[in-house]
Amino acid sequence: MRLRIVPVFFGLALILAAPLATPSHAAIKIIVNDVPITDYDISQRARLITMTQRKSASIAKKQAEEELVDDQVKLAEAERVGVDVSQTEVDNAFNNIARNVKMSPAQLSKALRSGGVQPDTLKERLKAQLAWNQVLRSRFSGRIEVDESDVIAALKKTDEEDRQKSVEYDLKRVIVVVPKNSSGGFKSKRKNESNQIRAAFNGCDESGAILGKYSEVVVQPIGRRLETELPENMRAEIEKMTPGKLTKPSTTPVGYEMIAVCGKREIASDIAVRTELENELRQKEGESQSRRYLLEIRRRSTIIYR
Repeated sequence: MRLRIVPVFFGLALILAAPLATPSHAAIKIIVNDVPITDYDISQRARLITMTQRKSASIAKKQAEEELVDDQVKLAEAERVGVDVSQTEVDNAFNNIARNVKMSPAQLSKALRSGGVQPDTLKERLKAQLAWNQVLRSRFSGRIEVDESDVIAALKKTDEEDRQKSVEYDLKRVIVVVPKNSSGGFKSKRKNESNQIRAAFNGCDESGAILGKYSEVVVQPIGRRLETELPENMRAEIEKMTPGKLTKPSTTPVGYEMIAVCGKREIASDIAVRTELENELRQKEGESQSRRYLLEIRRRSTIIYR
C-alpha cells in the first residue's frame, strides 16, 4: 500500500504575501478529544490547501476544518497504539518536499511564508500523516489481499505490447551512518562524504576499496527488483542511471542512503505488468480500509463544533 505524504506544490512564487491572524487572538472553533482547533489553525491550513491544491477559499476552509479534525483523530489513535513521530522524522519529510520542488528547506519556508503560511502548519500536517502511515502499516501490514480474478480481469484489459518486456534491476543499499543527536557540522561532513562516495563509485564489484576509506558505511543487499516494484521517486531516478552508479544521497533516520544499481536487464514476461496491477489493486483496497478505519475511530471520538 503506497501512502502519499503531501500534494505537489504548484506555483509557490505566484502566491502573494497576506496578513496573518495573530494566534493569541484566535478563537476556538472545534474541540477534538479535548484538543482545541482555532480559527487561526483553520485559516493557516486553508491557505496551505489553496497554495498546494488551488482550491477556492470557501472550499479550502471547509476542507481545512475536516483535515484538522482528522489529524487530531489520527494523532489520538497513534498515541493509543504506541506510535510516536519524532521531530527529526517530521523535519526529514519537510526537507524531502523541499528537495522535490528543487528548493532548500529555508527557501521552502520562505515560499510558504510569502503565501501567508507558517512552515509549522505544513510540519503539523506532516506529523499527522507520518503517524497515520505508521498506524496503518502496523494494523494492515501483510493483510491487504486482492482477488486473483480481479488481477486477471485487469490484465486482460492491458495491451499485448505492454506484456512483452520488463526491466529488472540488481540493487544494493549504501548507508553512510549518522548517529542520532549528531551535530550539524558532523551531519554536513557525512553528507559531503556521501557525495564523494557517489562520485567515486564505479561498480558494485569494485566498491570495497572506495567504501573502505570511510568509517561506518553499511552495504545492504536489496536483490533483484522489477521496475514496477520500486517506489515511484526511486524508479524515476534509477531509470536514468547506468549500472555501477549510485543514486543521490537521501536523508533517513539512520543517516544518508544511496541505492547502487549493480545490474540491469530486460526480461520477456508479463510479470511486470501483473505486479503493477496487483500493486494498484492493493493500493485501492488499502485506501478503502484506511477510510473505513478512520470513520470508525471518528465515531469513537468526541468532536464538538462551536
